[in-house]
Amino acid sequence: MKLIMFGAPGAGKGTQAAILGQRLDVPTISTGNILRAAVKNGTPVGLQAKSYMDAGKLVPDEVIIGIIAERLGEEDCRKGYILDGVPRTIAQAEALEASGIRFDCVLDIEVADEEIQRRMSGRRACTACGATYHVEAAPPKTEGVCDACGGKLVQRDDDKPETVLDRLKVYHAQTEPLKEFYAQRGVLKSVENQPTIEDTAKAIAAVLGV
Repeated sequence: MKLIMFGAPGAGKGTQAAILGQRLDVPTISTGNILRAAVKNGTPVGLQAKSYMDAGKLVPDEVIIGIIAERLGEEDCRKGYILDGVPRTIAQAEALEASGIRFDCVLDIEVADEEIQRRMSGRRACTACGATYHVEAAPPKTEGVCDACGGKLVQRDDDKPETVLDRLKVYHAQTEPLKEFYAQRGVLKSVENQPTIEDTAKAIAAVLGV
């Protein structure tokens, strides 16, 4: 099965992609990870991407799509994969189609903006070891102190309320229109956010029939 995991920032795409990837025994492919790997491995498109990154420029869509196509052509993707973090725009979706890449399902995790803001504003990260916590869902034993190493826990800039609002605005303007794009192609399926990670995973499995 070839899937896209879709949803707003903070919807739990990465977590659910990892759970579903294990269930289906297919790789979960994060755009950021494969971009870094392509650059590190010095592949032709990786070198292209590096030239933009070294110049402090955004990597253009055609290079991103090239890196994705390169990764999806690897042996472990033969029986399927889960894409997380791409496409983010109609232009990227059209470029994927133009490259001959098609999907069996685009799975949209529906989470209200208010819940996204609550989730992300509660995140904390250790400045020393990088361990992550949540003030409500997964708090440390001692407030502000990492259980693992005793380091200081802070709120990352990405998780500050004003940044979260900005990210949601970008999502609604640029990425959310993809729901209609894939609905027209008959591959969009939606899952309502559930109270727990486990419940959301069960709802996804039920929608997919796996």
